[in-house]
Amino acid sequence: MGTTTYGVLLKQWRTVRGVSQLDLATRAGVSQRHVSFIETGRARPSREMVSHLGLMLDAPPRERNRMLLAAGYAPVHSETPLDELGDVKAVLNVILESHMPNPAFVVDRQWNLTLANQAALTLTSLLFPTTPSWIQPPLNIMRLSFHPEGTRPYMEDWATTASFLLRRLERDAATHPGDSALQDLLAEVLGYPDVPELRDTPALPSADELLVTATYILRDTPVSFFTTISVIGDAHDLTLAELRLETFWPADTDSRDRWASLTI
Repeated sequence: MGTTTYGVLLKQWRTVRGVSQLDLATRAGVSQRHVSFIETGRARPSREMVSHLGLMLDAPPRERNRMLLAAGYAPVHSETPLDELGDVKAVLNVILESHMPNPAFVVDRQWNLTLANQAALTLTSLLFPTTPSWIQPPLNIMRLSFHPEGTRPYMEDWATTASFLLRRLERDAATHPGDSALQDLLAEVLGYPDVPELRDTPALPSADELLVTATYILRDTPVSFFTTISVIGDAHDLTLAELRLETFWPADTDSRDRWASLTI
């Protein structure tokens, strides 16, 4: 496989963001001709210009690293295993524990489970008293949500929730075009029964719906949750920049009480 040039990457990201050469040039404070020359390889940008254009296109840190490498420069953003980031990991665990008795977990950019509180583990054990043979570590939340033997049989109106999840995964894949594992995950998910059809029939909210909820059948009891997703602000390290904290909240009083009775 050939190496993608910086000019090609720059044009790809302009396309992703729907930005013309003129728009990018105006944002960056350079001429349209200069942007054109960079994209065609007739001009070699400085390290600072590569970083600046990546920021103007709001490319994520990993993609900005990729641009720098393609242009012949060293990457700016480090990538440190979470286990070596002891202070940050400790803070994340405090946040997870403070969300008890409700589920909360942390995933990486490929939706692999990284950290979880006890309530999240309880939810998983209620859904899967024994671990299915197809689940291999690390546990992937998207695979768990779309696999025919995953959470799908234990959800009311799975298609509605899955429709929103699929769009989220497709956005992630578009945001990280150089991440082969993420592209493979999307291709795998689209290979599952009934998933491609979710693209053709996107779920639309009714007039009285405020947010998307996921309803699980736990020991024959329906429990509805909505979720919030948080990220670490302005992280320079790739590991930290790509972590997502997802917290589950009971969607109504009945669900709160039912969840409490299941976790006694």
